Amino acid sequence: MTPTDPSRLGAAVRRAARSPLWRTVLVLVLLVAGFGGWWLSAGRSPGYPRGETRFATGVPRGVYDRYGQLLQSHVSQTMPGVRLALDSSEGSVDNLRRVIDGKDTFAIATADAVAAYQGQGKERLRAIARLYDDYLQLIVPADSPVHRTADLKGLRVGVGLPQSGVNLVTRRLLTAAGLDPDHDITPVPGGVSDGSDELRDHKIDAFFWSGGLPTSALTDLSDHMRIRVVPLGDLSEALHKAEGDGVDAYRAATMPKGTYPNAEPKDAVATMAVPNLLVTRDDVDPGLVEGMTRAVIDSRDQIGAQVHAAQLVDLRTAVYTDPLPLHTGAARYYRSVKP
Repeated sequence: MTPTDPSRLGAAVRRAARSPLWRTVLVLVLLVAGFGGWWLSAGRSPGYPRGETRFATGVPRGVYDRYGQLLQSHVSQTMPGVRLALDSSEGSVDNLRRVIDGKDTFAIATADAVAAYQGQGKERLRAIARLYDDYLQLIVPADSPVHRTADLKGLRVGVGLPQSGVNLVTRRLLTAAGLDPDHDITPVPGGVSDGSDELRDHKIDAFFWSGGLPTSALTDLSDHMRIRVVPLGDLSEALHKAEGDGVDAYRAATMPKGTYPNAEPKDAVATMAVPNLLVTRDDVDPGLVEGMTRAVIDSRDQIGAQVHAAQLVDLRTAVYTDPLPLHTGAARYYRSVKP
C-alpha cells in the first residue's frame, strides 16, 4: 500500500474505527474538547452574580424615581443576566434603612441623610458614586405673601415624608429661620406629587422639595398654576451652623434662570444644594458593584438626556463620596479607568 492509495487507506481507517482502543481515544478527545469549550465560555462570563438585585429609588415622579427607571434600562443592556428591580420609597432615610436591612442592594441617598443616620448597621454602608446635587426648593403660589422662610409661620406647609431627606433638611431650614418645625407651622407630610396636588387644591400654603433640576412634578405644576420659588440662600450660614453632624453637606447654589419656565421669578434663585450618593453595603459582591459603577458612569449621556441633573455625573466628581468610603468594587472600577 502506498500513501496515495485511497481505497486501502479508507479500509484501514474503518478497521481502526471498530477498534475498542480507537473508540476510547475518540471519547477522550471529545471530552477534552467539551471541557475546553466550557472553560473558554466560563472565561468570557460576567464577573458578577446573575439574577435579581433590588434598587430603592424614591417617591413617584421624583428625580430618584426617573433616574432609577433609566438606569434599570441601561443595566438590562450592559449587564447580561442582572435584573434590576426598582422599589419606591419615602426617600433618603428610608433608602438607607432598606439597604442596611437587606431589602435593597442599591439606593440613592443625600449626603446629609447619610451623615445624620444613626441606625444600627450604619458602619456597613458603602458608596458607589457621587451622582448629582439636589437643590433645596420652597414652592408657593405666585401671589403668596411668603417671600422668605420665616414668613411660613402659622401656615400649612408640606414638609416631605417622614423618612425622606426632604423632611430632614426642611426641619433644619425651618430651625435656621427661627421657626419651630412642630409648632410654628402646620406640618403636612407628603412627597412632591402630594405637595403639588395639595397646593393646587389650596389644601396647603407652601411645600418644600429637595431634588435634581428640573423636577418633572414641579414643571407640570407650573404648567397648571402660577407658582413662585422662594429664595433660601439667606439661610446658608445658619444652616451650616445648625447641621451639627460633623459633615458639611450643603453648599450655596443658584437655581438657573428658566429651570421652570412658567414659574416665578424669571431670574435665577439663590438656594443651597446637597450631593446625592449611590450607596450599597460592604458585603455586596465586588463584581456586581464594579459593574454597577461602570453602568452609572457609562450611562451619563443617555440618562442625562432625560434627567438633566445626571449630566453632571463624571469620573472627576464621582469618587468624592464623603461621608462614606467607596465599596471595594467601586474603587476597583475607578482604578481601572484612571488615566
